[in-house]
Amino acid sequence: MLEQEGDSDATSATWISFADLMTGLLGAFVLLLVGVMAAQLDMASRLEDEVQKRQISEQKRISLENALAVPLASGRITLNNGRIGISGKLLFELNSDKLEPEGRQLLKSLVQPLRSYLQSRDEMLMVSGFTDDQAVGSRNRQFQDNWELSAQRALTVTRTLIEEGMPSGLLFAAAFGQEQALVPNTNDKARAQNRRVEIAPVPKATNSLPPSAPPSTSPAPIAKPA
Repeated sequence: MLEQEGDSDATSATWISFADLMTGLLGAFVLLLVGVMAAQLDMASRLEDEVQKRQISEQKRISLENALAVPLASGRITLNNGRIGISGKLLFELNSDKLEPEGRQLLKSLVQPLRSYLQSRDEMLMVSGFTDDQAVGSRNRQFQDNWELSAQRALTVTRTLIEEGMPSGLLFAAAFGQEQALVPNTNDKARAQNRRVEIAPVPKATNSLPPSAPPSTSPAPIAKPA
């Protein structure tokens, strides 16, 4: 009788251990399934966000192309990834920040379409100056280096756009010097491509000033990449 009770207890213990094992496996499977479903949902959400970003980017490109259809058709400007490129030779003489008459007329023609484009958007324009890799000090002692030349050119374009009707609060200037060349500076033709000014719509910066602090009235500084 005692032997039968022992066998019964052993069998019961075996079934309890088996039930615990199955419960553990089922729990692990449920956790794995939940993890897979969460990963799939996250991936689907990321994919949807990426599709929306691309759609917004494409809509922005089409809107900008439509707004600038006339100057684009004339070949006086280029549009690449939302950046409006203007060859330096259309705007300035070599190593100069004095705007050429043809350059002023071109900038004047851009004001109205760019204003119309910005009206329905929470964006502003970054005007960026670029140079080639040739040292400017020996050719024009007015500028210390290419940083200063690119900065002054960007400021000249910015001020001209404001004079021609662009609201000053929708613009800021940036200087890149010889950095971020379009093509390697291997010959005169390549260097001419790199001497340029770009105008790019960018999101407006959020106001991080505390409510009690008055806004700054000083001119925005020239932005230089680190």
